[in-house]
Amino acid sequence: MPQPSQPTRRQLNKRILSVMIFTFFCYLSVGLPLAVLPGFVHHQLGYSAFIAGLIISLQYFSTLISRPQSGRLADLFGPKRVVMLGMVLCGLSGGMTIIAAFSVSYPLLSLGLLAAGRICLGVGESFSSTGATLWGMNLVGSAHTARVISWNGVATYFAMAVGAPLGVVLNQWFGICGFAGVIAIMGLVGFIVARRKATITISLTAPRLPFTQVLGLVSPYGLGLALGTLGFGVIATFITLYFSSRGWQGAAITLSLYSLGFVLSRFLFSNLITRFGGLAVSLGCLLTEAIGLFLLWHAQTVLWADIGALLTGAGFSLVFPALGVEAVRRVSEQSKGSALGTYSAFLDLALGLTGPVAGLLMNHSGIRSIYLAAAIMVCLGAGLVAVLWVRSRRQEVA
Repeated sequence: MPQPSQPTRRQLNKRILSVMIFTFFCYLSVGLPLAVLPGFVHHQLGYSAFIAGLIISLQYFSTLISRPQSGRLADLFGPKRVVMLGMVLCGLSGGMTIIAAFSVSYPLLSLGLLAAGRICLGVGESFSSTGATLWGMNLVGSAHTARVISWNGVATYFAMAVGAPLGVVLNQWFGICGFAGVIAIMGLVGFIVARRKATITISLTAPRLPFTQVLGLVSPYGLGLALGTLGFGVIATFITLYFSSRGWQGAAITLSLYSLGFVLSRFLFSNLITRFGGLAVSLGCLLTEAIGLFLLWHAQTVLWADIGALLTGAGFSLVFPALGVEAVRRVSEQSKGSALGTYSAFLDLALGLTGPVAGLLMNHSGIRSIYLAAAIMVCLGAGLVAVLWVRSRRQEVA
């Protein structure tokens, strides 16, 4: 009896891209406010830089709290339903932001509405991205986990690259309601598209691992991811204030260059994970990211800041899929959603802490210090990954 032919590279990518649209919608919703909301909270509502950073971080904290649950729900009920719920929550965040824009005369009310919208967006991000990634893994099989995670990252940071400057333009033309309206519309469209797609069911008979066991298996790789994520956190949250403090223009372009470096690195080098292994690749990437952050800290011109952001993005690009492959392959098939959600939660934890901690450090030591601190933390992440890599090599030899 002839064996069924294996799908081609093009067919695999087509299947993955069919669900990565939800990741794109999700992270375009995340990217649109990034270069605008801190300034809105700080300058128009009159709150401190710490509060501005905290509002941004609320999204990451809500994603952190909901991420493991999103993975478990995707394992139990299927990723399609989780994605649909995520799209609804992302759209709802846009609606709340519109109301906040009309409440600017009441700063506390406006801030509260922004906070509620950020929480909805955080949970929506968790459900949409985790569900879409697991959906893609179900479509192509666990052998192509690295490809699914890599394409998910491309969708993420392409959306971020488009979202940052687009959010600035929409804010200039239409105010806060411009980008918030786009977010609301994307949530509705994403829900409709997800509802019309066929459901993929994976039959699993073995019991799922308890959360504590999944956490223990995933946490070393998640901690490396968290330390590497700090570079993105300080760029995404504070680059506009950093440029403003130095009297520079073009912060949105710098953020886009970060995302461009990320996406190009994914396109050009994602095959290195399969060739050399996730730990070796993530080690090289973390060192590259640290160099970029040191350049940002020491930059005397916009050009050097742009180069630093580009290197930071290129370095961080493969950290998530490289360590993610190592983390997910340590659990059984029926617990991959839970492992993916738990692993991703470390990214959210890092982003959630970045805003308030960097804000406090900025108030004490100046805004440039946050880029030096991030570079040092990324170097610590490289050290952790080096230890894991050496341990893995010794186990292989034994």
